[in-house]
Amino acid sequence: MKRVLIIDNEPFIQEVAKICLEMIANWEVITASSGKEGIIRAIAEQPDAILLDVMMPEMDGLTTFAQLHNNAATQSIPVILLTAKIQTSAQHHYAQLGIKATIGKPFEPLELAHQIAAALNWNL
Repeated sequence: MKRVLIIDNEPFIQEVAKICLEMIANWEVITASSGKEGIIRAIAEQPDAILLDVMMPEMDGLTTFAQLHNNAATQSIPVILLTAKIQTSAQHHYAQLGIKATIGKPFEPLELAHQIAAALNWNL
């Protein structure tokens, strides 16, 4: 069973994504409400993928990604960004950083598992 860590400061987003991924894909979902908490959970839980919100207080998504990427314990975990602002130039920049994909917010709940699976070449 795949395990996905969702790092997002909005409880509603966490809940919707968790329910959809559990019901549609039968994945185990772990949540964190901040970049700092997300890094701790990623190290402890070693998920198969991380869904990471870009806009968060204190530590934003790109700072969180950089810390995950620079840590030997978490650098191989694929990261997909959740962002309200998807621009082609930004997507190119994210890809160069090593981010696997970007999913726009608001996302379509019933499509989320399919988008993640497609980005990571997972079977649903």
